Amino acid sequence: MNNYIASRNSGAVSVSELNRQVKSLLEHSFMTVQVEGEISNLARPSSGHWYFTLKDDRAQVRCAMFRNRNLQVRFRPKEGDQVVVMAKVSLYEGRGDFQLICEQMQESGQGRLQQAYERLKLQLSQEGLFDQARKRPIPRPVRHVGVITSPTGAAIHDILQVLARRCPSLPVALYPTAVQGSEAAAQIVRAIELANRDGRCDALIVGRGGGSLEDLWPFNEEIVARAIAASAIPVVSAVGHEVDISISDLVADLRAPTPSAAAELLSTDQASLQQQLQTLQQRLTRQTLRYLSLHRTRLEHLRARLRHPGERLREQSQRLDQLELRLQRALSLRLQQSDQHLDALHRRLQRSSPQRILERKRQLLSPLQQRLQHAIDLLLRQRRQQLLFQARQLNGVSPLATLERGYAIVQNENGQAITRQEQVSPGDQISARLHEGTLICTVDRYAD
Repeated sequence: MNNYIASRNSGAVSVSELNRQVKSLLEHSFMTVQVEGEISNLARPSSGHWYFTLKDDRAQVRCAMFRNRNLQVRFRPKEGDQVVVMAKVSLYEGRGDFQLICEQMQESGQGRLQQAYERLKLQLSQEGLFDQARKRPIPRPVRHVGVITSPTGAAIHDILQVLARRCPSLPVALYPTAVQGSEAAAQIVRAIELANRDGRCDALIVGRGGGSLEDLWPFNEEIVARAIAASAIPVVSAVGHEVDISISDLVADLRAPTPSAAAELLSTDQASLQQQLQTLQQRLTRQTLRYLSLHRTRLEHLRARLRHPGERLREQSQRLDQLELRLQRALSLRLQQSDQHLDALHRRLQRSSPQRILERKRQLLSPLQQRLQHAIDLLLRQRRQQLLFQARQLNGVSPLATLERGYAIVQNENGQAITRQEQVSPGDQISARLHEGTLICTVDRYAD
């Protein structure tokens, strides 16, 4: 409160300042509120704004609804109407009057229905029942239409009148049902199920004429919406007037603004069909005449070209004789050419006889064999001399040659060569390999 009204220590405030601060306090402290009450003191000045009082049996509050908002109200309120308003809390500074600035207005009872409508609309939308992808196309043309509505209402009269004008030959099946009241929703569902079991129709119109939200409410029931979604037959919803949007309109495969419009959508204009048929007939006549004229001309041309079969046979016989003579000449020439080619091949074969080729190759092979044998003998002599020379060199450095001069190789019992006397002790057995043979010796003592 201290944020809006000056304290005593800061001095007195003016009335206008007080009202301004109170207005600001009210508008910032309250969100939009929903208020129900009875209209009284309703005034509609030339500005288009509405001013009235909402009251109940114990209190009242002033209200204002400006023109840009009241244009959206779908009924004309009057004194004594019970209504529900969505409003912002405010203060009229000029008089210090507490008031409501109304944003929306509905007839009492409609508020609850509207909330139920919005809840169901949101639920079915989240489930995907309104998605365009799941909706079935309406067959073209429709061969049998089913109508689910009241048999005594204006809707069936309007539908039959339109169909009689546009397409009187289109069969219509009526599935009667109540379209208003507590039993209507269940009857509409049974009618849809009956039409699907019947299987005669390839499109259904579900709807009724205009009315209040309460009158149209059966078409906002969840069971009706789910029955329309489950129908195997495409459904056109035609509920109320063009401004009325029901849950059935949103779920259906196609929405028509009125029952008459639904009949227009599903029927083919007979006058238009007759015009199309007449146009097609004229085109067919022109095409037929053009076809006959073309083939008549062609027939005359063929008749002019047609000759007596005997003359044609004589020509063919003469042509056959000419072909026979040409064939004989061609065969004779071909045989002559084949004989010449055969003689040429025989001469080439004689020149290329295998026996002659072998003889020439044998003559070339003999000196080559002699040269090869001479080269092998020379190479063997060279290798033998080289081997003897290398053997003498190897023998000069061989230990065996040293042994021939009286030397010996002394080894201990492990086969290791003994090069110093410290490697053995008296009593050790040693071996001495000679040029021929080996001696086994025992060490007695070290030499001085």
